[in-house]
Amino acid sequence: MSSAVLAHVALGANLGDARATVSDAIAALDSLPQTRLLRASGLYRSAPWEASGPDFINAVAAVETGLDAHELLRALQALELQAGRERPYRNAPRTLDLDLLLYGDAVIDTPDLSVPHPRLRERAFVLLPLAEIAPALVTASELQAVAGQAIERL
Repeated sequence: MSSAVLAHVALGANLGDARATVSDAIAALDSLPQTRLLRASGLYRSAPWEASGPDFINAVAAVETGLDAHELLRALQALELQAGRERPYRNAPRTLDLDLLLYGDAVIDTPDLSVPHPRLRERAFVLLPLAEIAPALVTASELQAVAGQAIERL
């Protein structure tokens, strides 16, 4: 992977065996074409954010990938489909949700992809696991701003 990029992916699930699904999805990232799993956070439990349903299991993973951002997005969406992801309405409970948070230093704003993820800095369930594996990417003030959100490291 001569032109590999460091990317960060948020993982979440709140239907079925969410813990196993997120753990399996972390492992599956390592099997994506031209992609290697570098590290993954521990698992976290959080209440649904702007959504309903059971608590979520969340994590963040860092991958090195030779895929461009849109190819990586399509690969992540394929993993969601394999896990039975349906999108009946916005923020519906889900078997698996994979969000591309960061793709190197790229800033991307297309109809199907926004990087950095537009709500990355608003969500404890993203910031805490991201800070665990990439502390330089999250500031103390950002963590303080989400301190009131319910989240538990498992």
